[in-house]
Amino acid sequence: MTDGVDIWEAAARFDRSTAAKDEAGAEQERKQVLAQFPLEDWPTLPLERYALGLNPSGPGMMTYCRLMEFGTQCLGSIKGGSAAKHIMYRHNSGEWRLAAPLRGMEPQDAWERLRAEFLRALTATGVGDFAAVDDLEILRFGPALVTKTLATYFPEHFLPVYSAGHLRKFLALLGGTSGADSPTWRSNRQLLELVRSRPEFAGWTGNEVMTFLYQEFDPRPQTRTIWKIAPGERARLWEECRDGGFICVGWDELRDLGEYQTDSELKEALDANWPSGSGRSLTTARRLLAFRDLEAGDRVVANRGMDKVLATGTVTGGYRFDPERPEYRHVVPVDWDVSHAQKLSGPQHGWRSTFAKVDPTLFARLTAHRAADSITQTAASSAELAPEDVRAVLDALERKGQVILHGPPGTGKTRLALSAALFMAGRADVINAGPAQRSAAQAEMLGGEHVHLVTFHPSYGYEDFVEGFKPNLSATGPGLTLALTDGVFHALCDRASAHPEQTYLLIIDEINRGDLPRIFGELITLLELDKRGLPLALSVSGRSFSVPPNIRIIGTMNTADRSISHLDAAVRRRFAFVSVGPDPDAVSGTIGPLDLAEFFESLNTRITRHLDADHQIGHAYLLRDGAPIATEDDLAAAFHHEVIPLLEDYCLGRADLLHRVLGSLVDADTGRTALMSPQDLAAALAAEFSGGEPGPDA
Repeated sequence: MTDGVDIWEAAARFDRSTAAKDEAGAEQERKQVLAQFPLEDWPTLPLERYALGLNPSGPGMMTYCRLMEFGTQCLGSIKGGSAAKHIMYRHNSGEWRLAAPLRGMEPQDAWERLRAEFLRALTATGVGDFAAVDDLEILRFGPALVTKTLATYFPEHFLPVYSAGHLRKFLALLGGTSGADSPTWRSNRQLLELVRSRPEFAGWTGNEVMTFLYQEFDPRPQTRTIWKIAPGERARLWEECRDGGFICVGWDELRDLGEYQTDSELKEALDANWPSGSGRSLTTARRLLAFRDLEAGDRVVANRGMDKVLATGTVTGGYRFDPERPEYRHVVPVDWDVSHAQKLSGPQHGWRSTFAKVDPTLFARLTAHRAADSITQTAASSAELAPEDVRAVLDALERKGQVILHGPPGTGKTRLALSAALFMAGRADVINAGPAQRSAAQAEMLGGEHVHLVTFHPSYGYEDFVEGFKPNLSATGPGLTLALTDGVFHALCDRASAHPEQTYLLIIDEINRGDLPRIFGELITLLELDKRGLPLALSVSGRSFSVPPNIRIIGTMNTADRSISHLDAAVRRRFAFVSVGPDPDAVSGTIGPLDLAEFFESLNTRITRHLDADHQIGHAYLLRDGAPIATEDDLAAAFHHEVIPLLEDYCLGRADLLHRVLGSLVDADTGRTALMSPQDLAAALAAEFSGGEPGPDA
């Protein structure tokens, strides 16, 4: 830690504005708890609204325990460890798990006793009788939950710090002490009193104090274990893990690892299910619990065998047990960096098992490595290694020579085209890399000789694409001098003809915004693969020209501007078409009570019903830096500044049509969008779109 002087100096220089964002989030979350679970409702709060393992009805509704653990992070975290922190919960099997004082009781009877103690604690705290809470035996089995409960309903009496160990360290830091048997809520009160006694903290909120303590004197281990985790036998699940952004392990018979409190308890379950492996089951139990308790920011390595690194990753969230998966149901979300894929100089013999600890020095070497800049296989022979969407594009190119990726705006058509180009250029390592790394690779690729990107527009013509007479800017004589100039496609074909062993690719963004028959002219005939290499006299210069066999074209087409049926028939016949639709999985997440993916799907369902499928919105509208938007402010910005203007354009000024799509968020007569705070917008969208709401005129 530090000595007593340092903390006061740190407090004096701490920028309290760094806590402002979490401060607002905490207040919103507190309002959410008070709205769903008012203090006056606790005397009659039913069990089905309290316990994990139950599912209350209603849009955006959670049980109290789920809301407090998973839905109120700004109020302070109680995530991690087992579900036992909630004192009672229902196991996936239907069995109830109860704290020691409640064991042997029927669930309803146990709940009535537990609820009575919660009521006594809330009542006593409300009148300032904090000592009375110490006498409540059952609540001592859920100290973090109880302390967070009291801090949520009475924030003036507690700090948003709920870990007993953290409280003891913070108390020592401020010169206080905490008895070994001191309940967490009492230690929390002691810490608050010490804070209030110091002038350095005058005027600070509890959230500011929490932010300061964790930011400046984080009691959590600064060096976390780095784990190597195999994605299935011989990494057979790697593609699924990579594309899905997670790591998963087996032992499915154990069910939810959150239901085990100790390694001994988990060892017993392992021995019961796999008797022959009992000699190693304690080690396995400990490693499974370490897997369960991975936290955001932890680092992991995915491997194949003992000498192949598939990727390094950063954990982005908490463990979950996914019963919907057919196998390997223990899942932790991970952001993978495949640029660190490599073959090690020698086998790591500790990597025989699913889990292994990675030495920090080795990890530093792994992350310093960058995957090779090229691959030896051609796009055609290695297409089976590509992601599914990229593989569909490569297959279409192999079959037709040119493909148009079509779909509503914001569905990632240009990104997919560039992903296919990266794969063909031997840069598969960056397809799923971070934005900066991918952007740099794309810029390098487009700056080379083999891939060219052009955007069509209404003024784009044959002279830009094939050939034409254009002003010669280097001419020195009087007047305007015209010179025959090759267009971008002509120039690319010339380079491809000179290097027939290499593939050359033209990406045409917004291909449908150009007049395609005029732009392609007579070359439309030469695009067919069986006519590649045939000579043809160009209409302007009369020069002989042919499209070489090693040319490929990828076009992107926004169907909100023009559907496929409106394209020239000759163009349609010569291009393959790959649909790129909205992807709800890309925006999975919640913002307050709003399930983002559910809102996204419901909105597109209404758009399809009242307009058509070509006018759906793409997932890119709800992404920031490649990730789903996660704050009320980002949601409000995306909704008001991007989604609403797009829908208004689609509806052509018809207020009634916009109202049918957006329901109560739009005035049916004026078409004016309701004005509300970002926090209220999430709740309004949840109310309007959750549960597949059919809309106002269904």
